[in-house]
Amino acid sequence: MTDHIHDLGAGFWNIRGTFRLGGVLNIGTQCSLVKLPSGKFIFLDSYALTGDVRDEIMALTDNGQDVEAVLNVHPFHTVSCAKMAKDFPQATFYGSSRHHKKVPEIDWADDLVESDAVAARYPELKFSMSEGIYYISPNEMIHAGSLLAYHPASQSLHVDDTFMSPPTKLLEAVLPELILHPTTKKALKNEPNAGAQYCDWATNLAHEWRDVRNFCAAHSYLVRFKEGGFEKALVKAIKKARPKLENA
Repeated sequence: MTDHIHDLGAGFWNIRGTFRLGGVLNIGTQCSLVKLPSGKFIFLDSYALTGDVRDEIMALTDNGQDVEAVLNVHPFHTVSCAKMAKDFPQATFYGSSRHHKKVPEIDWADDLVESDAVAARYPELKFSMSEGIYYISPNEMIHAGSLLAYHPASQSLHVDDTFMSPPTKLLEAVLPELILHPTTKKALKNEPNAGAQYCDWATNLAHEWRDVRNFCAAHSYLVRFKEGGFEKALVKAIKKARPKLENA
């Protein structure tokens, strides 16, 4: 994987980045840039922009001056937050309570990224919090929960970890286009019917956001779905997982 920016239309760009596990294996990462009706921009997630991708982003945003906010939608994606704050010092930074604790040097907004206040501030996006699983798991190795962001104008879904595409092109032949995070079962809350709650949430989301065409997932790659493809793929993944999750 190399850094690349995809223009998905209607003021939405997905940046595919580099993230090396243990400093060696590149499992990739992402952030997205959204242009608002005001002409200003917001980022979904933080990433240390470099090279041609950084140059293109800076050209789009008047050298970063038009970036008004960064919405960090995954509690465990914190590595690049400090660098992003240096690159866009005028932007408002939204994060989860874990972001506040892990990167205290940033002047975080009081409103948490998953709050109704932030959702109301950006009606161009639709948000959904994963249900039935921990958003911030007490186990630092479990990252299945997140806040999902959908941009209807470009039919683009930005999601970290909760739903995934195969991690490499080589696995396309043996894996479906959309899979659940491998720690989903371990991420279930210790509550009655947590598995059913998760499956119902994801199934309803598949129907509500059936128009998704651009599936932007972290640690994998961009998937372009045909009409109805996202809904079909997510419903299929949930049907396959439901027995194990409901009986966990």
